Amino acid sequence: MRCVIARFPFELTKSGVLEAMKGVKPEPVTGDSVVIGRRHYPAKQVGQVITRQDRRDFSGGEVLRAMTQLGFTCRTVPKAAEAPAASAARIVDPLQRASALLGAPMSI
Repeated sequence: MRCVIARFPFELTKSGVLEAMKGVKPEPVTGDSVVIGRRHYPAKQVGQVITRQDRRDFSGGEVLRAMTQLGFTCRTVPKAAEAPAASAARIVDPLQRASALLGAPMSI
């Protein structure tokens, strides 16, 4: 299947990705991930291995899109981590805002 990652076209197959990732130790997952076999790999690590490009050249979304099209299970980071920062933006007092961003209980 033809996939475009970092503006370059790649002919990827599921078996080709499995072969490329064979023997690659997964790094700790802190963001988007791809399940290959029984292992969870960070999307950027998979992209680097299959494209042989620097991780800064492509986004994790490009890799997730390509891996999903090939039939791999992909997981994304939940957006819940943005909630405290959004609620802190509504606070006017700088001290209360800092406390909210740090997760400390606010005193009123």
